[in-house]
Amino acid sequence: MSDPSPIPAPGRIASGGLVFLTVTTVAWGLSWPVTKYLIAQWPPLPLRGLTGIAGALALFGYAALRGDSLAVPRDQRLRLVVSAFFNVTLWMAVMGLALLWLPAGETAVIAYTMPVWTALLAWPLLGERLTLKRIAALVLGFSGIAVLMGADGFAASMTKLPGILLALTGALGFALGTIFLKRFPIALPGATSAAWQIGLGCIPVAAIGLAFEIPQAAALTPLGWAGLVYLVVIQFCVAYLCWFAALQRLPASVAAIGTMATPVIGVVASAFALGEPLGLGQIAALVMTLAGVALATRS
Repeated sequence: MSDPSPIPAPGRIASGGLVFLTVTTVAWGLSWPVTKYLIAQWPPLPLRGLTGIAGALALFGYAALRGDSLAVPRDQRLRLVVSAFFNVTLWMAVMGLALLWLPAGETAVIAYTMPVWTALLAWPLLGERLTLKRIAALVLGFSGIAVLMGADGFAASMTKLPGILLALTGALGFALGTIFLKRFPIALPGATSAAWQIGLGCIPVAAIGLAFEIPQAAALTPLGWAGLVYLVVIQFCVAYLCWFAALQRLPASVAAIGTMATPVIGVVASAFALGEPLGLGQIAALVMTLAGVALATRS
């Protein structure tokens, strides 16, 4: 995303970008166990959609307080809609549904194969060369998913298959969205761009979810309400603002490498908070997946 504000000196770009990236990584990593906990109280699509809409409204308010224009130029509207679909609508919908079949930590591991897919899809779509390192990255990424499927036995892996396919769909969609933004950047202030993308992307998720089931406020525990606040304020507002700020200040490959810590935080936090398994199989899958991401983003 481009921002009309002045670009700071190179040294400040790097240090500031890394701070923004760290905040994003921790916030998104912790959101996995929070979301997994909440879908036991609220259906996944209304949960993802409604919290996203609330986050978008908060971002619009923040942008207005900053004095940023909320208007979208005509030549940016199609880009905004396409980006919102791949980076928000598809991601929010399929990842929320994947949590019905998968533990939060395992979903995070598969979700963050997206830098591998980005590196590979950049070959036919952006003309970036497909190297041996990127091929090895794909092999490692698939190996990690295979280990994850087999960690609890064949019967358990078949039970997990719908969740794995959904999470892979989300990772591929986000990769396409990343490539689209690299090819067609959106010329809006960061907060305005984030607000429009999250809002446009989450409206269909909420609408489809509400057509099937209406969430009940009474079903939320006090901890559930705290989780909702976390998703709205931290996951959508703080993390997305920091992510777009990091992309403005860091090379795309550095930002992608930084997201590698997100599934690590998700797996460890889910093990402690939700009692999810953290055995040799899960650790091996995590190591393979992160190694694949590292190869993809450094090649």
